[in-house]
Parts: sequence; C-alpha cells; structure tokens
Amino acid sequence: MRRAVICAAAALVLAGSSYAAARAANCAVNKDNRVVLISDAVDPDVFVWDTRDHLVDYAAAHWDSSRAVSERTVLAQKGTRAVVKDCSPALAHPHYTEPQDVIQVLITSGPFRGRVGWVLSADLHREVEKSVEKSNKIVTGPRRSPSP
Repeated sequence: MRRAVICAAAALVLAGSSYAAARAANCAVNKDNRVVLISDAVDPDVFVWDTRDHLVDYAAAHWDSSRAVSERTVLAQKGTRAVVKDCSPALAHPHYTEPQDVIQVLITSGPFRGRVGWVLSADLHREVEKSVEKSNKIVTGPRRSPSP
C-alpha cells in the first residue's frame, strides 16, 4: 500500500512537470526571453496587469469602468524592456481576434522597473541585441596624401 502511494505521488509530480513544459512550449515566447513592450501604432503604451485573471477578463471585455482598470494596471511606455517569467498559451480571448498568450513579465527599465505583471502576447516583441563591429566602423575626416 505504501509503495502504491509513493508511486502515485511520483506520477503526479512527473505529470505536473510535463504539463508545465508542454504549456510553455506552445507559447510565442520562452521563459527568460528579453522583450520590449509595444502595443499598436495608434496607442503604443501597454497595460501591465496585476494578475493573469484580471487581464483575461479585460481581454474578454468583462470590465465595467475605466477606474477598475486603472486600479489593476500600470501603463508602461512604449519601448519598456522586460523579461518573460511565465506564459499561458492562448488563454485570452479578445473579441474579433484569435486567442492570445498571456505572458508574465518582470519589467527591467523605466519607472516600473522591478515590477512583475501580465501582458498579452500581441503587446511584446523580442528585444534585438545591438552590437557594433569595429571592422565595419567608418572613419571620416580629412584625407591625407600618401607618404613619399
């Protein structure tokens, strides 16, 4: 009997870890990806929600007042950088669009740096690393004549 309980507990642990891995594999981004928060061109700032459930309700248009929204969110400016902490694939169902992933992020720049919150996958973009190669550097200045 004791062996059966231990085997059942081990099976639950393995099933839980397999579910978490499969869930994350279906997301548009991976844990620890660096991202930039930008919404659409008309209104590029992004609502960062206090809980996943509040974001899902908002996406489904289940909010009665703008005051309730402002109490549950911070408005991150376009270009705010963040790191992905968790992802729930296709959890949000906005009207007239396809389901979207709900992403937990840690904000790493701007006035909300250090804050953890939830955003829709449409509001984030992968951060592109900028590197400058010295071999491609162009030097301008006066031309010198060659030495004799």
